[in-house]
Amino acid sequence: MSSRKTILVTGGAGFIGSHLVERLLAEGNKVRVIDNCSTGSLDNLANVAADPQLDLVNATVSNCDRLATLVAESDFVFHLAAAVGVELVVKSPIATIHTNLRETEVLLESASQTKTPTLIASTSEVYGKSQNEVFRESDDLLIGPPHLGRWSYACSKLMDEFMALAFHRERGVPVIITRFFNTVGPRQTGRFGMVLPRFIDAALKGTPLRIHGSGQQSRCFCLVNDTVEALWRLLHCEAARGEVVNVGATEETSIMGLARLVIGQLSSKSAIEYVPYEKAYAVGFEDMQRRRPCVDKLQELTGFRPATPLVEIIQRTAQSRKQ
Repeated sequence: MSSRKTILVTGGAGFIGSHLVERLLAEGNKVRVIDNCSTGSLDNLANVAADPQLDLVNATVSNCDRLATLVAESDFVFHLAAAVGVELVVKSPIATIHTNLRETEVLLESASQTKTPTLIASTSEVYGKSQNEVFRESDDLLIGPPHLGRWSYACSKLMDEFMALAFHRERGVPVIITRFFNTVGPRQTGRFGMVLPRFIDAALKGTPLRIHGSGQQSRCFCLVNDTVEALWRLLHCEAARGEVVNVGATEETSIMGLARLVIGQLSSKSAIEYVPYEKAYAVGFEDMQRRRPCVDKLQELTGFRPATPLVEIIQRTAQSRKQ
């Protein structure tokens, strides 16, 4: 696992991407990043900006003139570039669909020329309106109707999965698909509706924590360091190629419980406010009531399962936002 590689990371200036880039460089790899910084930021890479092993290309994947060369010269590709955040998805559905489908197709076309191993980042959103208590990779998926734009993100990411597996079967591209479950931690922005940074920022300021909906909907939050550890191990796991793998923590909490926990951990005086979905997003907005992953497959493949306690995640994230 110690051999040095040349690795391409799309979306490498984003929240998860920047943490992954730091890890890859720390392990002695040469890292190329493609990012147009539409949702990411070069500030996320400030700690490694001067590293001679880092090559940053400011472009979208589909408009990158060097894409074929970068992929051909890489030992592995992490495709993390995507539209992110519920607010962005609801307000910009065309951009969401284009970003998720077009960029992935272009990348897979390049990877198919050299059979470069490629990891495609997907999302727990693809489980849609499933009522299962625990989500497994082999589950049937239930996506909401197309007149509710909120489901365009889930559908476009699911099509990414179908496309990646089609390239794997037809053209022999060694692909891995990871379904992320609410990755959180330092550098995540609340700009696009992400709940934990919104709550922490409000608690630190003493302003109300605004819960969308009833607050009974539940989530499992995974520290970004744990997500990166999973990605690092999957990079070296040939048995994972051609597979879909859940990546997430399994400690479940309601959004109301999360708000109370943030207030308590930060000794905040903030109140809690409830905002109807139609005011926060749009009339007819539908949310997933649960998102709890089964990560047995990840553990079987890599020997790892995320386990950082939520209390520690809140403390570490809050500390980073105070700096």
